[in-house]
Amino acid sequence: MSDLKLDEFTPTPIDTATGDHTERTATDLAAVYDVPVNIQAVLGRSSMEVASLLRLGKGSVIELDRKVGEAIDIYVNNRLVARGEVVVVDERLGVTMTEIIKDGDVA
Repeated sequence: MSDLKLDEFTPTPIDTATGDHTERTATDLAAVYDVPVNIQAVLGRSSMEVASLLRLGKGSVIELDRKVGEAIDIYVNNRLVARGEVVVVDERLGVTMTEIIKDGDVA
């Protein structure tokens, strides 16, 4: 899979008024380049009582609601948009998307 850079992206959206395809490029998105988004990669969730939380220390293990190898959820602005896998790139953790979630596809 190759990485597509934003400046190489050439969408062909449909003009909703006419139904025709319009030629646009990534430069058409320049107005939103600086809009901040919040991205979360959620490995899993857990709940516990405050007393248990206060007993946690270095080396404590918190059991999550996911199994090893199960896809993680990727949220953009608190909206589930994809699922993926944790990867290591140059000794840093990252996420690769394996599934894009479309509206209504949340299972």
